[in-house]
Amino acid sequence: MAKSPGPVLRWWRKASLRRRAVVVVLAMGAFGAAALVGAWTRACANDACPDINTLEQYDADQTSKLYAADGRLITELGTQRRTVVSLQQMAPTIPQAFLAVEDKRFYEHNGIDWVRFLGAIKANILKLGMSEGFSTITMQLVGNIFPEDINRRERRGVAGVVRKIREAKLALAIERKYPKEKILELYLNQIDLGSRSWGVQAASQRYFGKSASEVNVAEAAMLAALPKAPTSYNPRRFPRAAVGRRNTIIELLHQDGKLSSEEAESWKAYPLALSARPDNSIFAEYFVDYVRQQLLARFGDDLYTKGYQIFTSLDLNAQMATEQALETQLERIEANQFGKFPHESYREFHDKRGTDVSELRRTPYLQGGALVLEAETGHIMAMVGGRDFNDSKFNRIVQGERQPGSTFKPIVYAAALEAGMTLEDTETDTPVSIAIPDQPNWEPKNYDNKFTNETMTFRQAIWQSTNTIAVKVGLKVGVNAVYDAARRFGITGRVARVPAMMLGSADVRPIEMIAAYSTFANLGERVTPIAILRVEDRNGKIVYQEKPKRTRVLDEGTAFTLTTALRGVVTNGTGNASVYRAGFTIPSGGKTGTTNDYRDVWYIGFTKDVVAGVWIGFDAPQWIMPGAQGGKLAAPAWTQMMLDIYQRRKTPGDWSAPEVRTVTMEIDRTTGLRATPFCPDDVREVRTYPQGQEPKDFCPTHSPFRPGGGGTH
Repeated sequence: MAKSPGPVLRWWRKASLRRRAVVVVLAMGAFGAAALVGAWTRACANDACPDINTLEQYDADQTSKLYAADGRLITELGTQRRTVVSLQQMAPTIPQAFLAVEDKRFYEHNGIDWVRFLGAIKANILKLGMSEGFSTITMQLVGNIFPEDINRRERRGVAGVVRKIREAKLALAIERKYPKEKILELYLNQIDLGSRSWGVQAASQRYFGKSASEVNVAEAAMLAALPKAPTSYNPRRFPRAAVGRRNTIIELLHQDGKLSSEEAESWKAYPLALSARPDNSIFAEYFVDYVRQQLLARFGDDLYTKGYQIFTSLDLNAQMATEQALETQLERIEANQFGKFPHESYREFHDKRGTDVSELRRTPYLQGGALVLEAETGHIMAMVGGRDFNDSKFNRIVQGERQPGSTFKPIVYAAALEAGMTLEDTETDTPVSIAIPDQPNWEPKNYDNKFTNETMTFRQAIWQSTNTIAVKVGLKVGVNAVYDAARRFGITGRVARVPAMMLGSADVRPIEMIAAYSTFANLGERVTPIAILRVEDRNGKIVYQEKPKRTRVLDEGTAFTLTTALRGVVTNGTGNASVYRAGFTIPSGGKTGTTNDYRDVWYIGFTKDVVAGVWIGFDAPQWIMPGAQGGKLAAPAWTQMMLDIYQRRKTPGDWSAPEVRTVTMEIDRTTGLRATPFCPDDVREVRTYPQGQEPKDFCPTHSPFRPGGGGTH
């Protein structure tokens, strides 16, 4: 006969599964206690834990912020969007909300909340799992600040236990060394709150468009809802879940005595009022990238972590006007409003491309670029480097090299005036044929392939953009003189010293070509384009500052003369229909440009205080359309953006003739040089020149000292 089971065994058989589990857990706990004590002792052995003394001078990574000229934020640069603020700079409800949900006994424990710890142990035993945690804010701070030392991805097994022990041990040490306020401040500036925003200041600006000092109770509770699951409670993506979690925290604030019942119910009903700006939006992408490249060259990777305050020259209104005017004009061209456009449009390309967002080496659709400068300072008010930054990050204004066409001609005439010619001098519009070694003769033609056989002044030739006369003038001056003038005007690219240079055959960067026209706006002084005004560190100390750079290119008298001629382009010449008659009557000058085979079209214009240029063409140079002209295709975009810009800008006046000192001297008209006592009377002539433009050399032709020389001819 079998022996009947004892009382313990009978109890065990009758006990529920949960009671059995309790016994097992307690038994395991007894055996594991010693192991736990050992693990606690060895947790930070061999420098396994970081030095908490580093918190004394802890410098959290912060994004650098780019501001427009009026102080408005453009964007942030960095991997972690963060702006460090003090507790005093936060709305009081922010720390209250975080404490209510994350660590209610923060001011009572020493880094480990033993009450919460025991409660979590009990709950997990009863639920046969790890459903509840017990991390305090200080323990969370440890994981956030020392992510490499405290691997928060280790959540299971022995590694997970060791991680928790390290967090707890470091939390105790931090609490012994630092006050609660510092710990809480560090935590609120360090915590991940989703949408690439770390810390309450960055998150407040990201979600609500306001500072952390300005958020209300509902917004503070919304911020406090995010640490548990930043993605799942993202208010933009999951508004219903976000509001539910927010209202739970509002109720906790009520339970903590921070809100009355009426206040709690009122804030629970508060609408989810998010800022209008969508996530990951960037304004003026090409300008931002232009600035970023310059800053990287100066500050390196510190740009992304040191929280620089970068103040730029960008005029947000001018930028918007420029983007809209250029895109509108490109769409009009593609819609056949200026003749048959024989290419695939931007919209057609993207409809065919679908969801493919890979970057293109060259875009197949019509491109455009524009630049607006403040004439006096060179400050870049607006920059458009292409139609779609996502398609192509290549900045056509800064990095592109294109033929400038007739926009180069004012440089030719500038060299001519410096050589003693005047705009009232004349040439005849007749064919030109220039011998080129080992090549057919170069025979430039006018835009319409016709020759008028008329004699016209240089001024008229500028107005009508007559190619033959520009070539003849340039050849008289000499290719070297024109080349030197181009360099002084700021053209640094490949400029071949050949006759075709007179018609803009060189490859130039649009930013340089447009900036060259500041010489006319400023009556002889060229400005260097500037995008960055100053950079401050996070404490407000200026670490870099850029001042306007002005270079004297022409004397005032010469520059004024050319400026009046370029004024005539607008009132009487190739820019008249698309600029002056289109409604832009503010005193301005400018020049149209069209390259061979209609591949590039330009318009560069200026007032006394603004210089702007527009380029249109394809990345892989090809003809745009039959009869493409800068005055017809590029100038309308210039006109529209300038009209919009001057809606918010004081209208400038016209240029005043400078007081020019003159020099009167006798010259030999056969050579154009200063006469000597040996020059015959019939070739001697008295002429007056603006000071600095007078001939410096004496006539050698009639000197008796030259070989075969004599007193007369």
